[in-house]
Amino acid sequence: MRPKLNLLSDALVEQIIAEGFELLMNPGVRVHNAEALKLLADAGAKVDFETQIAHIPESVARRALETRPSEFHLYNLDGEQVVHYGGDRVQFDPGSAAITVLDSETQEQRQPLTADFVKFVKLVETIPQLDAQSTALVCVDVPDEIGDLYRLYLALNFMRKPIITGAFRKDTWWTMKDMLVAMVGSEKALAEKPIAVFDVCPSPPLLWSDLTCQNMIDSARYGIPSELVSMPLAGATSPVTLAAAVVQHTAECLSGVTICQLAHEGAPIVWGGSPAAFDMREGTTPMGAVGTWMIDCAYTQIGKALGMPTHAYLGMTDAKVVDAQCGLESSGGALMAALAGVNMVSGAGMMDFESCQSYEKLVIDAEIIGMSKRLIRGIEARDNPIALTLMQELGHRADYLAQPHTLKWFDKELYLPSAVIDRGSLDAWKKKGAKTAWERAQDRVEELLATYQPAPISDELRAELRDITTHAAQKFGMDELPPLPLD
Repeated sequence: MRPKLNLLSDALVEQIIAEGFELLMNPGVRVHNAEALKLLADAGAKVDFETQIAHIPESVARRALETRPSEFHLYNLDGEQVVHYGGDRVQFDPGSAAITVLDSETQEQRQPLTADFVKFVKLVETIPQLDAQSTALVCVDVPDEIGDLYRLYLALNFMRKPIITGAFRKDTWWTMKDMLVAMVGSEKALAEKPIAVFDVCPSPPLLWSDLTCQNMIDSARYGIPSELVSMPLAGATSPVTLAAAVVQHTAECLSGVTICQLAHEGAPIVWGGSPAAFDMREGTTPMGAVGTWMIDCAYTQIGKALGMPTHAYLGMTDAKVVDAQCGLESSGGALMAALAGVNMVSGAGMMDFESCQSYEKLVIDAEIIGMSKRLIRGIEARDNPIALTLMQELGHRADYLAQPHTLKWFDKELYLPSAVIDRGSLDAWKKKGAKTAWERAQDRVEELLATYQPAPISDELRAELRDITTHAAQKFGMDELPPLPLD
């Protein structure tokens, strides 16, 4: 039996979905993209091109739900299936688009540079609990206009795992697509074995910007998976009740699925988000709040009821340093995401309201993720009978440590953490230097980085990626890219 978390009754699931469909008609969805409005109008939606509001009939949205894939895979650079979107498969990747990095020496936030991002990508590659990369940091040593594509350029030079990414502009999406095509050889190969997912974010409430809508349309037409990141803020940009926030999330995602499938039937798309229960006292969007976790897990249940692959931003903290609050919030979100069966859980390493990444938090989060994955494997009977034969043989002898049965099963039954987690005696801890969790995490970062194996790309491909990126940078006044730290 696999332990599972459901927050909504079947009746409430049905009501939320029904109300989501109704919102598509009244008040409808505001879409600031001419191509999407035409697609919706041609499909039977009532579109006011002046106000840019589309009133989408339930029948149109349900047709889109019938054509979208219920599952798909991401591949690593060796062409192997390593991520499965669909069902109750649970995988994790780091949080994305942080504008600061927590300095390992000062424990102060600072703006990230190329070397910081490369270090992060290498670290993710060496962490077995993480299933995918992300474009985790926005580097400040290149023009803002290429911040999105530069992250992908750097990652592609050093990664093997697939990547969750996203574009900040309409034109940069094309450069990012060209880089992905260069990596796999052709547009056909990229569609058949995708190595990346593009996040696309509707704006609450019930609005699509020109940028995100076009990114989703372009991804669909090239068979590149897109991941909806709906972000209702309960009490600020959505109704304050958790169920009502889930209704809004449902409507926004239904509109995204509809536009995506009208652009290209069968295009892979993920039911995801990054909502928050707005903090009325501070005016902030806490990602470590229990209300935020509940909205995420509830909308995941809605997505599964509709047969959609799922995603959520969970396992993060609003703390500014790696402290007790950091661990509390990160573990709570990651555990709930795993129990809810979220297919891709984004957020490892992230803190301070999705704005900061930390290498040390990342390796601590990896242990939380390892424990979460072990939890959802559940408890199973390894032998039949379960214990009778062994216990009757040993009787009252406490001698299980020496038994072949223990050697056979201990590493399959138990989650054995790295040295980041201290489980020694007080004396043993003191003999090892009485290190704090932060200090042990610092050690673990360096230990893992020493094991990094270079990405399997040729010098010719590396040069092609640099040419593509340099051409984009030159449009915004940068003639030469920062050098890659290849050693």
